[in-house]
Amino acid sequence: MAEMKKEKSPASFKKKIIIGGLGFLLFVLTVASFFGKRGLIEIYRTKRRQEVLLQKIEQLEARKGKLERDIEELRTNPKAVETKAREKLGLVKKDEIVIIDKKNR
Repeated sequence: MAEMKKEKSPASFKKKIIIGGLGFLLFVLTVASFFGKRGLIEIYRTKRRQEVLLQKIEQLEARKGKLERDIEELRTNPKAVETKAREKLGLVKKDEIVIIDKKNR
């Protein structure tokens, strides 16, 4: 029997090059979608950073609200002004006994 050799046709070689090129392109796009500037990993990091910042904003807004209430009370209540001044400056009335809690200092 005569052995038949398959000749590689130019169309078959072009097909292999196109398939190889498309495979490589797919690989590059997949890697870029995970590790690129706008890849999935960077999106995840950005979302985590956003969550942390949103929590920080909530904490700061709560603190701001408390400070605004304190300011309003100091504007309207003379006793509050006296109390704050005594706390901050350590002022004492005559015949008054002061107890200092070292844990809060």
